[in-house]
Amino acid sequence: MSDAVKVGFVPLSAPVQGILVAFCDDQLKLGAATRKALGTAADIVRRAAAANQFKGKSGAALDILTPEGVKAERLIVIGAGKSSELKEKDFLKFGGVAAGKLNAGSNAVTVIAELPDGAMAPDQAAAIATGIRLRAYRFDRYKTKKKDDENGAARADVSIAVDDVAATRKAFAPDAHTVDGVILARELVNEPPNVLYPEEFARRAGQLRKIGVDVNVLDVKAMTKLGMGALLGVSQGSARPGRTVIMRWNGGKKGEAPVAFVGKGVCFDTGGISIKSAGGMEDMKGDMGGAACVVGLMHALAARKARVNAVGAIGLVENMPDGNAQRPGDIVTSMSGQTIEIINTDAEGRLVLADVLWYVAKKFKPKFMVDLATLTGAIMVALGTDHAGMFSNNDELAERLTKVGLETGEKVWRMPLGPEYDKQIDSQFADMKNTGGRNGGSITAAQFLQRFVDGTPWAHLDIAGTAMGAPKTEINQSWGSGYGVRLLDRLVSEYYEKK
Repeated sequence: MSDAVKVGFVPLSAPVQGILVAFCDDQLKLGAATRKALGTAADIVRRAAAANQFKGKSGAALDILTPEGVKAERLIVIGAGKSSELKEKDFLKFGGVAAGKLNAGSNAVTVIAELPDGAMAPDQAAAIATGIRLRAYRFDRYKTKKKDDENGAARADVSIAVDDVAATRKAFAPDAHTVDGVILARELVNEPPNVLYPEEFARRAGQLRKIGVDVNVLDVKAMTKLGMGALLGVSQGSARPGRTVIMRWNGGKKGEAPVAFVGKGVCFDTGGISIKSAGGMEDMKGDMGGAACVVGLMHALAARKARVNAVGAIGLVENMPDGNAQRPGDIVTSMSGQTIEIINTDAEGRLVLADVLWYVAKKFKPKFMVDLATLTGAIMVALGTDHAGMFSNNDELAERLTKVGLETGEKVWRMPLGPEYDKQIDSQFADMKNTGGRNGGSITAAQFLQRFVDGTPWAHLDIAGTAMGAPKTEINQSWGSGYGVRLLDRLVSEYYEKK
């Protein structure tokens, strides 16, 4: 995994090195430790703010060359706005803004984790560290020549000065593992499809065994024996055979029902016989964003020793249009025994998920299942790229996902389900068809999936607008965002871990 900066914690009294990052409110007030570090030069902030029309608004930044007599070579002041209105995600943002101001020469950085009214709490300082690491990530392993502005803070050592070093390290420890999970998910989404195909994806998921995850890979023979005709129908047009990967983390009470997460892993999607247009097809390397999230989440849960039993399951295929590919009009039999008429081979992700959802529901009988999939372009028409679409058969699960989405900034918006939509996928030749037409496309896709959850409490997250190519933010400059890892890790930690 690529990590562009090293982050550590030091006492507030530690000497400043290299670049100094500090925070002010909307009145341009600085904290005591910052004023001490600047000495008689503290007034430079007000003078520079006036010249640059900087007003201390939340997330705004002021970059100043420090005068002689100050140990720091540069001063970056980040506006925190009104201290009384700050939320957890604001501190993530502040860390991201700080990292965005660093460059290739930023070898040493000191961040003073205080607001004008006192030092930040350990969890707030930990969020600053998380934001720095998330923003600093970049995917450039295939570039043989790099411009200066592409190097970023690749060799920066960031020291975050805090009031209580031990408490902040303790607060950051689980967050650090969650960041590793996000970065792992981003790496998987960013990889080119000639490098990351089903077998290679399964091999990388298998590396979670090193941190205590039980990983079982189902090959074509095993899936055929299980009757996974829906998934295998998608993969039959590719020279790369499909895989299903089952990951288990047993950190909870022995025998207790697990929580379960299922990811769509279409490593490349041409659309099959119903082939996509050429424009933008290269983005379909990211059609495995749901599976990437599940692998990143399982990494996070295992690495931080989450006190929960969890199952992560991913269906891995390529959707290719060779002479053996399935056709519109074909009828396949899913693992559940339900038959599916193929109307459009580009509605393939739901076929993959159908068999994996059924397998997980029957084999593990989980407390709930959440599936993630870059499933429909229609969800972006409805919600843009700021929210994932959420569909659920369980109000409690939906409410919890909404709450943790607001806390983490990985927001979800609940969409409807109902019999009037479900009937749109009835088929005259089979039990159902794999698409209900253009209108309500995201909803009918979710209705399709609901037929395979066997009554298990379930939520479907359509992450087509948030997992890849979404607008860049203060904490993500990557094409693959790793969306969902922090959201679901928080869901588990707040509601399902043994306290």
